[in-house]
Amino acid sequence: MFKKILVPLDGSVLAARIIPQVADLAKSHNAEVVLLNVYPDWGEATSPEVKALIEGEVKQCEAFLAQAAQDLKAQGVKTAVACVQGTPAHEIINYANQDGLDLIAMATHGRGEVAWVLGSVAEKVVSHATVPVLLFRVLGIKPPKTKVDFLDLLDRGIP
Repeated sequence: MFKKILVPLDGSVLAARIIPQVADLAKSHNAEVVLLNVYPDWGEATSPEVKALIEGEVKQCEAFLAQAAQDLKAQGVKTAVACVQGTPAHEIINYANQDGLDLIAMATHGRGEVAWVLGSVAEKVVSHATVPVLLFRVLGIKPPKTKVDFLDLLDRGIP
């Protein structure tokens, strides 16, 4: 059913938690996994400083994805990587469309109130993608067990 699965990773440990589930899915469908990282668009590289900044972003992206790909390949999963510059949700959707991917598998972090106002990358991808999107919730929220725990959460701010 799925032959090419796009897995956007933002470099965070939380986003990388999706890899074991994607590995299982890819093995069961004999699918290729494409790991994608979108780094910021710093505009046209006109100065040496901006060029160095962009080169640093690309090197960091490539190193991160190479490690994640190595882990998947060790499990026998065919893996490719891509680093692109731009806005995450937009580039994820474009990459899936242009490269003929069958599924976008993403981790969702549950970022709290900020996501309600600004919208999360996952929400934007789900709303606008033309291929199926599979979301894995990778952050487990544990309800408070006691009144003291609940009051402590209120003091710190509920995520």
